Amino acid sequence: MPVLQWAREKGYAWDVRTCRVAVEKGQSDMLKWLHENGCPWDSWTCANAALRGHLEILKWARENGCPWDAQTCENAALYGHLEILQWAHANGCPWDEFTCAAAAAGGHLELLKWARAQGCPWDMLACSRAVKNGHLELLQWARENWLPRRGIRGQLE
Repeated sequence: MPVLQWAREKGYAWDVRTCRVAVEKGQSDMLKWLHENGCPWDSWTCANAALRGHLEILKWARENGCPWDAQTCENAALYGHLEILQWAHANGCPWDEFTCAAAAAGGHLELLKWARAQGCPWDMLACSRAVKNGHLELLQWARENWLPRRGIRGQLE
């Protein structure tokens, strides 16, 4: 952090990407210092915490007013961070069909089952991502559960 402090003292600019990098590296002290010293942040700060599995950083960011959006849930799902997804959902983070598609892309069947049981929406993208990434078991589960059967060419029948 001394380099960052020195750069700031010398007038070097910072922006929302500075907080994103601190989160990506798991540097909670740096994020706190940045926030206390007026560095801007955006919803990608929370999304990156979810992506990297940094639940405590995510909690702190939210407690201190950092915005979030559905990308936070999508990132947690993509990398199989069920605890983060559960916490985010319980605390009002929005999610959408991309959350389930991300879980499918990552092959995280248990996470997908949990999200669906909580009412997370999904669409054919979940199947496409499962196929693209070779997750047969997940695809089979999707076909057997809740997924609408369609007779449209190129989709499940």
